[in-house]
Amino acid sequence: MTSHLPTVGLDAFDAWLFDLDGVLTDTAEVHAAAWKLAFDPVLAEESERRTSPVAAFDPVDDYLRYVDGRPRADGVRTFLDARGIRLGEGHPGDGPSARTVCGIANGKNDLVRHILDTRGVRVFPGAVTLLHALRARRVRTAVVSASENTGAVLRSGGISDLIDVCVDGIVVRERCLAGKPAPDSYLEAARMLEVPPARAVVVEDALVGVEAGRSGRFGLVVGVDHGGQAAELIEHGADVVVSDLADLVP
Repeated sequence: MTSHLPTVGLDAFDAWLFDLDGVLTDTAEVHAAAWKLAFDPVLAEESERRTSPVAAFDPVDDYLRYVDGRPRADGVRTFLDARGIRLGEGHPGDGPSARTVCGIANGKNDLVRHILDTRGVRVFPGAVTLLHALRARRVRTAVVSASENTGAVLRSGGISDLIDVCVDGIVVRERCLAGKPAPDSYLEAARMLEVPPARAVVVEDALVGVEAGRSGRFGLVVGVDHGGQAAELIEHGADVVVSDLADLVP
């Protein structure tokens, strides 16, 4: 159901910039499961050191609050800080057994790749409908995601030919862009498309992504609500909230 806000004209803007997980592809559950597998051993070890247990990772609340939409290392730091846990940064090549920020982040990525390889990728039908409608109107599109697996996911989902520009975790790292909620990655996508932010739409399901769209002064911020957080998306800066992107197609 779309929120009761002004109708969105698909050709009223020059470009649409989409987050990936939870917006175009139904992979949020995969990421949440991988985060839980990566975090829970660390939390169990921490519980043994304390007089009171440390709560396990909640794949709904903790995922949305601390890691959704953030670069992996930022997600590790944010979540562990919420649990009062301090770990060393480690090194980029740390394996999952290393109790470091890099080790946990790399372990989580290995788990995601394994799950995607075995299960494949499901693309939201409504997202495909919207992408085709935008392509028919010659409106340019981009994907902006913290995931370094974005290219593989788009190819697996069969929608890479509907995307003009991709700003993923690799681009963010190589160009030293600040992760969401900073608007840098979305601004980079607009720059690559040669479209002013005011002439572009940001489409996000993560609160930090909505904040990025708002702080980047984009022309419109669309929130995608798959988990009952429509009010929070509006509160964080969404102009309109939908549960299915097909609702935006006339």
